[in-house]
Amino acid sequence: MVPPEADDQALVEACRQGDRQAFRLLTQRYQRKVYSIAYGFLRNPEDALDVVQESFIKVHRYLHNFEGNSSFYTWLYRIVTNLCIDHIRKNRRHKELEFDDGLRHDDDGDTAFVPPSGLGDPASLVQRREILEAVQDGLQHLSDKHRAVIVMRELQGMSYEEMARTMGCSKGTIMSRLFHARRNMQRLLTERLGYVPSGPTGGADEDSDAERVPAPQAMLP
Repeated sequence: MVPPEADDQALVEACRQGDRQAFRLLTQRYQRKVYSIAYGFLRNPEDALDVVQESFIKVHRYLHNFEGNSSFYTWLYRIVTNLCIDHIRKNRRHKELEFDDGLRHDDDGDTAFVPPSGLGDPASLVQRREILEAVQDGLQHLSDKHRAVIVMRELQGMSYEEMARTMGCSKGTIMSRLFHARRNMQRLLTERLGYVPSGPTGGADEDSDAERVPAPQAMLP
């Protein structure tokens, strides 16, 4: 039996040998991260939980295909991302993706969204909520690749190298996609709000190196 502190590769090999405890350890090690990724894409707790469950079902079913050329987490991240994109595509045909209740309602008594004390007056809270809803709506209008880089960079805080490994492309391609994704998001926010809010996916961004990268045809998404 593999000890709980074993590295991912050892757990993967044990899983392939039929060790159920090893698979439980992998699940426990990554289920919070998987939920965070899924929620970043879907912004709905129930949908995110569904993706978590489906992700580990796929891991169990296809673990024999994992070749180890990348880390187990990178492989898992790709599975989660693809499931989220599939989920968004399916839901787009039937209804608008729901926002988290804590971000959508003022009077439902939900305490899930507690504004920091430094936000100030109610008008500031209303403006913040409008921006969050505009960003979420904007994400649904981006292409799958552009949505993925926005979520990975702005919501997950991944580095360019991690994003490149996850999406199976070069760092330059990631930076180009992020450049175009941010520009498209700024356009969508301007159409929705009449201005571009500062901060991630909006206006000023300290991560200016991504926006200085030229976009030759070979690098376009």
